[in-house]
Amino acid sequence: MRKLLMLFLIAITVVTSACSQQDQPKKEDNLVFVEGGTFKSSKSYYAGKGVTFQNFYIGKYEVSQKEWEDVMGNNPSGFKGDQLPVEMVSWYDAVEYCNQRSIKEGLKPYYNIDKDTQDLNNKNDNDNIKWTVTINEGTNGYRLPTEAEWEYAASGGQESKNYTYSGSNNADEVAWYWKNAGDKILTGDWNWPAIESNKTKTKSIGTQKPNELGIYDMSGNVREWCWDWYSDAESQISSFRVVKGGGWIGGVNNNEIAFRGKFDANGFGPDQGLRVVRGE
Repeated sequence: MRKLLMLFLIAITVVTSACSQQDQPKKEDNLVFVEGGTFKSSKSYYAGKGVTFQNFYIGKYEVSQKEWEDVMGNNPSGFKGDQLPVEMVSWYDAVEYCNQRSIKEGLKPYYNIDKDTQDLNNKNDNDNIKWTVTINEGTNGYRLPTEAEWEYAASGGQESKNYTYSGSNNADEVAWYWKNAGDKILTGDWNWPAIESNKTKTKSIGTQKPNELGIYDMSGNVREWCWDWYSDAESQISSFRVVKGGGWIGGVNNNEIAFRGKFDANGFGPDQGLRVVRGE
């Protein structure tokens, strides 16, 4: 009887453990756990503004071309390679990817995407798409990070060492940008002919030093879409979506954690990619 009771308790423990873990990302998903809290870093745009986070998971790497193709069935990138970050994707492409990946993995999509109703909040005259995209609160699907979440993770969260770039004060240790992403190291001022002749391009994900949380390429390689509309003290008009981290074309200042980039939601380029987030 005692042996049967022990077996029953073990079975209950196993079932309980499995249930508690069923919504957690699997190790092979390449997601990094980010403990919630407030900013430890003073180098963030949001530092000292009282922003608080719940726990979340963020991609260890930028979404690769293989990951994109496995979900979307195509590869829009200009530079081809399974382990290169996907690029040439718009913000609309990015939210579609998040939903399609969620569906493929049996998760509930995070976004409602209405392609037939134009978003009246979108004031960008260059954007001919303007889908209305809203959030399914409390769902477990993939999504884009908010700008604040992106900076929190890039700065190392609760493990932050207050670096200027994600993982270092030396951009060349952690970021691929115009000076070091080609055949040789360039010097001087930003110069497109020099960049082009140097065969500057994206690099395989995870080949530079990670940040304090073990996340790669949050500075450099490709700019990463965020959920937010771009706004500042001078303008509250919803015209651009936020992009973060800089890319292989950009200057070193674009790699700074606090640098705030913006781009048309329907825009795409050879330095424009994404990274995904999931709730706990």
